[in-house]
Amino acid sequence: MTRLAVPKTYKLYIGGKFPRSESGRTYEISTAKGEFVANVAKASRKDARDAIVAARGAVKGWAGATAYNRGQVLYRIAELLEGRRAQFVDEITRLEGVSAAAASAQVDEAIDRWVWYAGWTDKHAQVAGNANPVAGPYFNISVPEPTGVVAVIAPQDSSLLGFVSAVAPPLVTGNTVVVVASERLPLSAISLAEVLATSDVPGGVVNILTGSPAEIAPWLASHADVNALDLVGAGSLDWIDLQIVAADTLKRVLPPEEGPDAAAPSLDRITAFTETKTVWHTKSMV
Repeated sequence: MTRLAVPKTYKLYIGGKFPRSESGRTYEISTAKGEFVANVAKASRKDARDAIVAARGAVKGWAGATAYNRGQVLYRIAELLEGRRAQFVDEITRLEGVSAAAASAQVDEAIDRWVWYAGWTDKHAQVAGNANPVAGPYFNISVPEPTGVVAVIAPQDSSLLGFVSAVAPPLVTGNTVVVVASERLPLSAISLAEVLATSDVPGGVVNILTGSPAEIAPWLASHADVNALDLVGAGSLDWIDLQIVAADTLKRVLPPEEGPDAAAPSLDRITAFTETKTVWHTKSMV
């Protein structure tokens, strides 16, 4: 007996759940050879708002977790991704049209990148913060703190590695994220959402939207409850206008990056989404 295939409709990931777009819209994605793969939810303005609400609600718990605990959680993502390597290799091979070896290398690098950023959770403050020399009987200490909700336009030419490279850095310091995945290559992002949902990442810490970055980005840039905007994958958009809109609500904005090294791992991508708090404390005169 011939068994019928069970095609999957890929949904959004908001607040730790997998809703369809409130608009009911989907769009088709195809392999590099033009063969139909699946229908994917096409996020709307309302979906973006819902994701921001979920991200804002998760900030206190995620930022309040110890740095060591955040590191454990990010490392757990790497562990689960390692266990599903074959699935991600297959998705990247089909959609990007690369060899299995190239896809495997991308997955390996994505796993390593989670581990790399996990290691910085309890170390970045020692590098980005410091004790300041002051005149008088005081301690003066500057420490980095998360900026809040970070909206991200993920790199559009990478199924998995670009996505991970853009999402992981804000999480290190306790920010929460609303990310628009690659419009053409969204499968790995949603598959990664399934990894996040079964790991220790609290609901709302990472929220994933699929669809048109050109449609969704202006709403993220203008939303008053978004604290920072990473336009790493927005090079094909009118990103100058996005910066102007973001300025109305005093958002911190990172410009687009191009090429294979876009969103390469760096401490700068971690500290870009922090605010510096300076504390004064009197010294004992005894």
